[in-house]
Formats: sequence, C-alpha cells, structure tokens
Amino acid sequence: MTRFFSTLAIVSTFALLATFWLGWQIDDASSGDRVALGRVTMHLLTAVAALLFAVFVHAIVLTYFMGTGRWLEETCAAYSLGNGWQARSRNLKWRMYPVMILSLVLLIATGAFGGAADPASALGFKGIGPLTAAQVHQSVAVLTMLLNAAVNVLEFQALRKNAAVINDVLAEVRRIRLERGLAV
Repeated sequence: MTRFFSTLAIVSTFALLATFWLGWQIDDASSGDRVALGRVTMHLLTAVAALLFAVFVHAIVLTYFMGTGRWLEETCAAYSLGNGWQARSRNLKWRMYPVMILSLVLLIATGAFGGAADPASALGFKGIGPLTAAQVHQSVAVLTMLLNAAVNVLEFQALRKNAAVINDVLAEVRRIRLERGLAV
C-alpha cells in the first residue's frame, strides 16, 4: 500500500504545484484579455482536478484504515488474539483524522478564496487588510500545498506502521495455524 500511496501522493502534490504555477502565470484577470481569460480557465480546471485528486488520495487512506480495521477485528476475534493489534491500528487511524480534515478544509478554502478572488465573481471580495483578494488566495494556496504535503508524509508513516501491525497479526495467525496443523 505504501508504494501505491507514495505514487498517488506525489502525483497529487505535483498537480497542486502545477495549479499554483498556472495561477502564478495570470497577470491581470480583470483585464478581459483573451490570453488572461484562457489562463484563468486553465487554472480553474486544473485546480478542480487537483482538488479532487488530493481529496481522492486522502479518501484512499481513510478507506484503507477502515478496511484493515475491519479485517483486524474479524481476524483477532477468529483467532482469539485480543484487542492489542486493533487498538494500535485504531490509534493510527484516529491520529490521522484531524490532520486529514484540516487538509481537506484548506483545500476547499483555497478553492473558495480563488472563486472569490475572480474579478467576475459576484461576491466583490477585495481582500483582507493590505492583501488583495488574489494575494489572500495565493497565501492560502501556499499554506494548503505545504500542509497537504506534510499530511501526505504523516499518512505514509501511519500506513507503514499499520502494515507492521498487519504483518505481526499475519505472523501470529501463521504460528497458530502451524501449531494446530492447519494449512498456511
């Protein structure tokens, strides 16, 4: 799972970076210039794709922990292994939830600030304090990319630790089956 996750996390990070770079290339979105409008459109489409892909990567981690948690529950019950392994896996999962949610909220907030910063938006968002709407969007985007990358690293570490828990359970099941003369 870690190899699969690593690839997805790297692609997700590069998609967010590409979206940032495309946004950086927009000179003046309010000019009405066809080139600027084309860049805004390209930035928007890539942003939506990158956002969905980043959410997808986090959802895979969540689904993996749910699935392995259920497998651990059933396996530990079937072989009377106790709750120790389940507790370790559950702790890993529950430690990931807050940072995953923060990452998801920031991904959505970046999109919301981007939409609000669009001169064609009906919101009329001018910015916060000395920062223009575009600068607010850009600042939130940088924070989002950094946090999302950090969360991906934390997810990778949690996946590795969970894999160790699963390997320990598999080794114990193998030992029990061999002890009982069952096929392995």
